[in-house]
Amino acid sequence: MGATRAEGGTRHRAIKIGGEGTPPFYRFEGPTPFRPIIALDVFDMPIPLPGPLKEPYRDVLEDPAAWAKLSAEKFGADLVSIHLVSTDPHAKDTSPSEAAKTVEEVLQAVDVPVIIGGSGNREKDSAVFAKAAEVAEGERCMLASVTPESDCKTIAEAALKYGHVLLSWTPLDVDIQRRLNRTLVKLGMPKDRIVMDPTTAALGYGIEYTFTVMERIRLAGLKGDEILQMPMASGSTNAWGAREAWLDTPELGPREFRGPLWEAVTALTLLLAGCDLFMMMHPTAVKTVREAVDSLTGSPKPEDLRAFPLEEWVKMKPEVK
Repeated sequence: MGATRAEGGTRHRAIKIGGEGTPPFYRFEGPTPFRPIIALDVFDMPIPLPGPLKEPYRDVLEDPAAWAKLSAEKFGADLVSIHLVSTDPHAKDTSPSEAAKTVEEVLQAVDVPVIIGGSGNREKDSAVFAKAAEVAEGERCMLASVTPESDCKTIAEAALKYGHVLLSWTPLDVDIQRRLNRTLVKLGMPKDRIVMDPTTAALGYGIEYTFTVMERIRLAGLKGDEILQMPMASGSTNAWGAREAWLDTPELGPREFRGPLWEAVTALTLLLAGCDLFMMMHPTAVKTVREAVDSLTGSPKPEDLRAFPLEEWVKMKPEVK
């Protein structure tokens, strides 16, 4: 995702994901070829957000280009994901041309790769993606997303014509994911320009089922099912849909800590299921996940190993203050 000037785009670097030949982080069988990456969500209009999630972005909520710039420059997003929610006929019914202008503004504001998200309205998204793909020609964005109910042909044609990647998003079902991937391939999409999103159910709301489905997809790909060998993405921002993440309930603890933890634990769980791309929002959750990725993909320093009494770990007790 993303194209540099040498490749005809304007991004400072292109990002690759996937390519694994083992279950997640089986470092004794081989290195992880590409690090898991994090995209930060941006919206083209103010939407209801819990207080702790709104706070980091309070000054840019009505300016998607400034929001994207803050996400990339201050919070270190590997990518930014602009969600064109205003295009929904039940929201502002923004036209495809207006939405495309927003995409242009975001592309000019940041030099990281960009994900272009729709509103979820089947009829409108087809026209929006077609126009957005055109104005972003050469930038190798990801169009997010194609679902089993989408006008797959129109969206795939736009991705092919203008050189973009597609997000193949399905409900939590291995067979449906397989069918949608196969449909996109039959429409001409190269397999290395498809990313799967099997749906993320948040912590406490079905995350164990999400983990199981993602693990089954990953293992099927490793065992030779070519139509399930694409990289996987997680909409970890879904964690904020859990009431426990944002309810202002004292007995649950301070929500300014609880919410980011809810998002981080959701993402970390699916990191271990084999996800390559995480769409997130809270900067603290992002920092936590990035540190875990650093730990899992980096090489431990000999002095760090010497400092930790490995042979004593079974007898160690947590320090309670």
